Amino acid sequence: MLHKTRGIVFKATDYGESSVIVQIFTEKFGLQSYIINGAKKPKAKIGRNMLQPLALLDLVVYHKNTGSVQRISELKNAPVLLTIPYDVIKSCVAIFLNEVLYKAVKQQSPDENLFNFIFSGIELLDHQTEGVANFHLVFLIRLSRYLGFYPDRYMAGDTDYFDIKNGQFTRYKPDSVSYLSPPHTQNFAMLLDCSFENMHLLKLSNDERRYQVQKLLEYYAMHIEGFGNIKSNDVLEEVLG
Repeated sequence: MLHKTRGIVFKATDYGESSVIVQIFTEKFGLQSYIINGAKKPKAKIGRNMLQPLALLDLVVYHKNTGSVQRISELKNAPVLLTIPYDVIKSCVAIFLNEVLYKAVKQQSPDENLFNFIFSGIELLDHQTEGVANFHLVFLIRLSRYLGFYPDRYMAGDTDYFDIKNGQFTRYKPDSVSYLSPPHTQNFAMLLDCSFENMHLLKLSNDERRYQVQKLLEYYAMHIEGFGNIKSNDVLEEVLG
């Protein structure tokens, strides 16, 4: 049976001489794997170049509730990303977020709120003209809400420490080694108050931005089994200076 759905490309892997298996987070079915035969051929109906990381899609798919590899009837890039593929900073941000999403989003069931957040977030990044250096920080914090471990904001801005393990602000130094202390705690509290619309107003040094990203990834690793290391962070740090 054919179904229409929107989708977001998470990963495309070459399969055989000319085919591709692509993992797409769909609006209607959650994360699904699709095989596209002939995608690497020059005149392919669905070409490999249409399956770039975080490409936004309109799909017509065959779907079986078996958890097996599915097939695609029709695919088009919609909307077409206009700046992410050509802007070095945006491209590196997208690659970084793609790796995080690939490791964090596993459900093979629909999650409309999570899907809409990711889809609209990618569109925002594509159209963003200022504050791009802070985009991934704001995205990670907001994504945590949809994944179920958004930080407890009680006492945010009124304490010296943020306990990464327990996800809460505290007046006392945590027993664990995973925590934020001044001035990082106050900067993290400011990040929690940021939106995509006002993130350009947040002034962080490159070193502080790098530190906050590392601690956010540590936070993710504590709450997502098998999250591991994010390799693309090193490239993003280098590009952002």
